[in-house]
Amino acid sequence: MSKPRREHAWIDDLSEDDLAFIKRFVLASGSLKELARSYGISYPTVRLRLDRLIEKIKVLDNKQDLGLFERTIRVLYADGKIDMATLKVLLSAHASDLEERGDT
Repeated sequence: MSKPRREHAWIDDLSEDDLAFIKRFVLASGSLKELARSYGISYPTVRLRLDRLIEKIKVLDNKQDLGLFERTIRVLYADGKIDMATLKVLLSAHASDLEERGDT
């Protein structure tokens, strides 16, 4: 049976690692302790991973048109690949660039 076509969904932009984490989370019945045990890592590490994934999903599910650049750097921040200070600098520089070009 084929699935009905849908608009681009947030889940389409998740990495294989993110999807595997979600699957393990569901199979652990949402227990972060069980998930930490299955990964062999600490509870705080699992909590951080889940918090970052939640933020990433919020960015990807945002219905506003953020534009590719802003969406990409917000996902990088959610993944912990850049810090808040870097995010703010990049967003400010991008906004200034758009303003100078008249693309606001």
